[in-house]
Amino acid sequence: MRRIVLAQSAGFCYGVRRAVELAEEKAAQGIPCVMLGSIIHNKDMVDRLAAQGVRAVERPEEVPDGFGVIIRSHGEGQAVHRYFAQRNIAVFDATCPNVTNIHKIVSEAERRGRQPVIVGTPDHPEVLAIAGWCKAPVVISSAEDLEKWLKNGGNRNNCSELPLTFVSQTTSTQKIWDNCVKKAKKLCTNVEFFDTICGATFRRQEEARQLAAKCGLMVVVGDRQSSNTRRLGEICRESCPEVLLVERAGDIDLNRLPRADMVGITAGASTPAWIIKEVIDKMSEEILEMDKSFQEMLEESFKTLNNGDKVTGTVVAITPTEVQVELGIKYPGYIALTELSDDPTVKVEDLVKVGDEIESIVMQVSDRDCMVKLSKRRLDINKGWEEIEAARENETVVEGFVTEDNKGGVVVSVKGVRVFVPASQTGLPRETPMSELLKQKVRLVITEVNRARRRVVGSISRVTRAERAAAAEKVWAEIEDGKRYTGTVKSLTSYGAFVDIGGVDGMVHISELSWSRIKHPSEVVKVGDTVDVYVISADKEKKKISLGMKDNSQDPWTVFTTTYQVGDTANVRIVKLMTFGAFAEVVPGVDGLIHISQMADHRVEKPGDVVAEGDKVDVKITDVDMENKKISLSIRALLEPSYEEEAEEADASAEE
Repeated sequence: MRRIVLAQSAGFCYGVRRAVELAEEKAAQGIPCVMLGSIIHNKDMVDRLAAQGVRAVERPEEVPDGFGVIIRSHGEGQAVHRYFAQRNIAVFDATCPNVTNIHKIVSEAERRGRQPVIVGTPDHPEVLAIAGWCKAPVVISSAEDLEKWLKNGGNRNNCSELPLTFVSQTTSTQKIWDNCVKKAKKLCTNVEFFDTICGATFRRQEEARQLAAKCGLMVVVGDRQSSNTRRLGEICRESCPEVLLVERAGDIDLNRLPRADMVGITAGASTPAWIIKEVIDKMSEEILEMDKSFQEMLEESFKTLNNGDKVTGTVVAITPTEVQVELGIKYPGYIALTELSDDPTVKVEDLVKVGDEIESIVMQVSDRDCMVKLSKRRLDINKGWEEIEAARENETVVEGFVTEDNKGGVVVSVKGVRVFVPASQTGLPRETPMSELLKQKVRLVITEVNRARRRVVGSISRVTRAERAAAAEKVWAEIEDGKRYTGTVKSLTSYGAFVDIGGVDGMVHISELSWSRIKHPSEVVKVGDTVDVYVISADKEKKKISLGMKDNSQDPWTVFTTTYQVGDTANVRIVKLMTFGAFAEVVPGVDGLIHISQMADHRVEKPGDVVAEGDKVDVKITDVDMENKKISLSIRALLEPSYEEEAEEADASAEE
C-alpha cells in the first residue's frame, strides 16, 4: 500500500505567518493600508489578501496618502523607513525578527569599520533589505563569487586584509554558507562570521533531505518565485529520483504521477496550510494511506501555550546569546543563556547541540514578537527542589556553585535552588572573608528544608570534615618511613612548616626545609604552596608525623668535595658572626670558618669590624677536615703574597 509522509515543518514559518496574520488583522479592522511588495511569495495568498482589501504596491512612492503600509517579513532598507517617516505614513512592521537581527549586525559592523559581506541571492527582497542597512555592502551567492571578489575587489587592492563581517540570507542553505566560511578562512586574515540562517529554515531543509532519501517521489509545494521553495527542490533532488515542484493542487496530473511506494511532501515557508491541504486531498484520490493526518498536524501547529507550561522541543540554532527551539507551533521558542543553566562556568556547546531535544518551561508567549520565551534553568529548579528534599532525607552530598556572600555566610546554587550556608559551616577560618568562596564549586549536605518558606540550609564543613577524616584514616593505614607525598603548606611557625598530606598534617622542621641555613620557614615556603615531602618518622599512637623536604640525593658535603679542594678560591656568604671569627656558607648546607686571625692583613679586634651577616666575600680554602667535615677559610691569604711569591720577589731583587 502506498503512503504519503508530510514533513512536520512544511508550510509557513513563523515570520511569514506573522506577516500574513498582521495583514489579515488590519483588513478585519478596516484600517486602510497596502503591502509594500508581495508580503509573501505566493500569488494565491496575495490575491486572497487583495480580496480582503489589502493590495500590494511595488514602490514606496505608490503608497497613497492616508494609508498605512505593511512591511513584509523580508524587511526593507533604512532609507525606506526614513521615507515613510518623512511622509508621516503609519508603518506596520512585519519584518521577521531574525532578519531584523541581521540588520543590526551589518549596521554595527560598518560602525566598527568592518566590511559587511552578505551571502545570498543578490536580487532577493530580503538581501536587498539587508544591503539597505549598509553604506557599501558586498553580496555574494557562492564561495566562487567570494574568491572572485577578493581577487578583483573593485578599487581596493587587498580585500583579503579587510576586516570582514559575514552574514547569511535566512533561507540560504547550510552547504552554501559552510563553503563560503571555509573559503573566507582560507583567503582572509581578519574575518568574523554570524550564521544567520533561520533555524526553522535549517530544520525544514534537513527534514526534506532526510525524507527525500526515503521516498521514491518528493512533492515540493510552493511558489516558483520563492527562494526557499526552490532550495527545497534542489535539496530533494540530491537524494530522491523523482521531485515534483507544484504551486497548487491544479498543477498535479494524477495520470502522469510517477509510481512510488512512499511519497514525501514538503512545502516552502510561503506556502499556506490550505494550499498544502488541497495538494494532499488531490493526491489522496490516488494514494489511500497517509503517515499522519494533515488535520492533526495543522491543529498542532496552532496549539496555544500558557506561562508555566512544560514543553519539549528540538534545538535548531545556537547563537552567542540564546538557543532557538522548534516547538511544533506557529512561534519559535528561545532560551536565553542566563535561562539555560545556573552554572556560570559552563559552556553552551557542552549543554546542547543542534538536533538535541530539550525540555523547558514557558516564561512568556509574545504575539507581538512572534516568539516564546523559555527557561530550562527554572524547570531544573523545580526538579531541584525534589532532589534537595531527597538529599536532606537521605543525607546525601550535593554539589553547587557559590553565587553570593555576606557577613552571615554564603549562598550556594544547587540544582537552581538557593541554599544558605552559615559562616560557621563554610569551613573557612574566622579571619578569611566569605568572598574567597565566590564562584567556587563546593560539596555540601542539606541540613534544613522548608519548601513553603523557600528556605534551605546546608553545611560545607560537615562534608570536608567527613572527607578529611576518611582521608586521614587512609593515610595512617598506609604511612611508613620514607614514603613520599605531595602536600599543601597549611601554616608556618618559627620552627617549621605544617603540611597537609591528605587529611593529616605533618611538620617539616626548619632544619629539614633546606640545605641552606635559614632564619624562618617563610624564606623557603608560604601558606598554600604545593610541596613534595617524605616521611622521616610517624608516631601512630601520638598521631605525629615528622616530614622532610630536603633532597637527600644532593648531599651538600658531596657537592662541596666534588667542586672544591684545598687552595681553591670561593665566593662565600657570611651567615654567622662569633667572637673568634665568622661562619660562611660555601655551598648550600656546608659552612666553613674564617678565623679572626684570617680576616685581614692586620690585627682585627672583632669580626664585625670586617664583615657583616649576609656579606659575600672571596676566600681561600686553606684546610679541609674530611673526617669531621670541617673547612678552614681565609680572607688574609688572598690579601698577603704567598711564601713562593715572596721568594720569587727576593730572588728578583738580588739579581738587580
